[in-house]
Amino acid sequence: MEESFEQEVERTVAVLKAGKTILYPTDTIWGVGCDATNSRACDRVYEVKQRPASKSLIVLVDTVERLKDYVVNVPAIAYDLIAHATNPLSVVYAQSKNLAKNISSDHSVCIRVVDNDFCKEVIRRLGKPITSTSANLSGQPSAMTFADISEEIKNSVDYVVQLYHDSFAKPKCSTIIKLNEDNTFEILRQ
Repeated sequence: MEESFEQEVERTVAVLKAGKTILYPTDTIWGVGCDATNSRACDRVYEVKQRPASKSLIVLVDTVERLKDYVVNVPAIAYDLIAHATNPLSVVYAQSKNLAKNISSDHSVCIRVVDNDFCKEVIRRLGKPITSTSANLSGQPSAMTFADISEEIKNSVDYVVQLYHDSFAKPKCSTIIKLNEDNTFEILRQ
């Protein structure tokens, strides 16, 4: 039987506050994450994924207003793109602030304003953004459903969220765009 939403939010926030890693449902696919301000926890995410530290992690925030807390300069075009996106949209900003230094190797940051009730509530109660990276070993195909996630990943994280294991919505990865200094953007992943 699935746990209650409220209990799972509480448990997940407690795990994140303790600097540990989670396997959780997002508005795209299942992700491996942690408190995005905790560099030791971010190191653990890289270990779980067996991912090179040169590859950045996506950061999730609960509201568009939170962008200014983690991005040095949020161009006006970012707000327009997010407001009009029909699919989950992750945006690469030139310079981050108030985040773990090891999220990115070049000070840029990729952030998505998440559209998922569970994620939003966890982030709101944690009071900090969380990292998100697909729930697979680096170089392997992304797991589209909970059932597709390898036992190695499930056993490597500190906590597996006990909700939505049987959900079969049409999961997909987010679109990623990079904002340029001249107020233009380029699509990195569609």
